[in-house]
Amino acid sequence: MKIGVLALQGAFIEHEKKLIECGAEVFEIRQKRDIEQSFDALILPGGESTVMGKLLNELDLANPVRERILGGMPVMGTCAGLILLAERIADDETVHIGTMGLTVKRNAYGRQLGSFHTIAEFREIGKIPMTFIRAPYIESVSTAEILAEVDGKAVAAREKNQLALAFHPELDDSAAVHEYFINMCRQ
Repeated sequence: MKIGVLALQGAFIEHEKKLIECGAEVFEIRQKRDIEQSFDALILPGGESTVMGKLLNELDLANPVRERILGGMPVMGTCAGLILLAERIADDETVHIGTMGLTVKRNAYGRQLGSFHTIAEFREIGKIPMTFIRAPYIESVSTAEILAEVDGKAVAAREKNQLALAFHPELDDSAAVHEYFINMCRQ
């Protein structure tokens, strides 16, 4: 399985290491020609969603990414990646890729000092570690299905070929979420 990791900004190297640990072949997507090659799935990592959205547009990657996702390519978005996938951002008119039926609240847990680590139940996986860094949460869903909650807030959701997380599974010892995503890609 060959997985492209958006490598414009943010925690992409950590995702690459987890995917390799799970047996996947990975490559970085930095420019339009990178996304034109053949691959099976896509990771949209954490980072700064506004910067990532701006770079996706400037590098003419936003539409090819959107088309791949709408065409059925599996995608996992973490933290900023969740924001990129959301059809709506609370208190903001911006839509980046907008392929997933949910509304997110940016920086919902506050600034860097509001970052935290916990262990919580993730449907179909069980209890897993979750690291939140200036994280969003899922305020509401229209067509997506909630997979995990922390303190009454939705922090993971799935919609068909799309998996979106408010936390950073690439920063924890467990590879369970990446394995879940790879299994999702095989279905």
